[in-house]
Amino acid sequence: MATLKVPESVPSPGEDAEQLRKAFQGWGTNEALIISILAHRNAAQRKIIRQIYAETYGEDLLKALDKELSNDFERIVLLWTLDPTERDAFLANEATKRLTSNNWVLMEIACTRSSLGLFTVRQAYHARFKKSLEEDVAYHTSGDFRKLLVPLVSSFRYEGDEVNMILAKSEAKILHEKISEKAYNDEELIRILTTRSKAQLNATLNRYNNEFGNSINKDLKSDPDDEYLKLVRATIKCLTCPEKYFEKLLRLAINKLGTDEWALTRVVATRAEVDMQRIKEEYHRRNSVPLDQAIAKDTSGDYEKMLLALIGHGDA
Repeated sequence: MATLKVPESVPSPGEDAEQLRKAFQGWGTNEALIISILAHRNAAQRKIIRQIYAETYGEDLLKALDKELSNDFERIVLLWTLDPTERDAFLANEATKRLTSNNWVLMEIACTRSSLGLFTVRQAYHARFKKSLEEDVAYHTSGDFRKLLVPLVSSFRYEGDEVNMILAKSEAKILHEKISEKAYNDEELIRILTTRSKAQLNATLNRYNNEFGNSINKDLKSDPDDEYLKLVRATIKCLTCPEKYFEKLLRLAINKLGTDEWALTRVVATRAEVDMQRIKEEYHRRNSVPLDQAIAKDTSGDYEKMLLALIGHGDA
């Protein structure tokens, strides 16, 4: 369900590297040329372009882009050009930094990547930052947030469709008991959310809904302003219907006073090759406005062009 538009006949990676080099030379940078190449190459193609660029010109393409570009346009191009696993490791590391500390980004990466995907993010994190992701998450979080996030980022869930209905029934009951007692940080509740397969969780939450007459997220809204409860609800959404989670993130990023470019950039860069089509459909359904129109109204220049190209907008 990706939206990335890759042309039928793609130039060789060598040609792409040469064209990018040309875009950096002469007076001013040729941003349109950069967009026309990078926004229309998939992850495997971008990786080879980077390798060839480094071999041919003795410089990392990311460093060249960093020198030539600026602001939001620079950020979206750099994030996009990174290998998806490296990108997640970079975003996770950024999210653990004190000043930008962002529990949501960590939760999002932990819950919307495949088990193997998350495992390779941990490996990339290790290689790049000489620490483990779990270590940094544990160090930069505290209290209930730490209790939830460390097992989430350490998780290696079963990916198959097998579901145990007896277990779903008993764990729905456990979740209901803990939530009724307001024991939101209970080990059992956290264990279920951080270890069960997505298929199993869906079965458990359907059971919860049928048995107790409310969706679990409704019952977790007892204190709408509680930041930890917000994160628990978002965790459940990310695990069970990520397109709804990302739609809301985009809606909040775009329709606020002043755009939240960080969130907008992150969602587009990380989901364009995954499920952006579903997110666009959900956005249109929820807001009665197509996502590309909302982005065009709220952004401008090369940043806008790059975003629109990545979400598969017609002539971008």
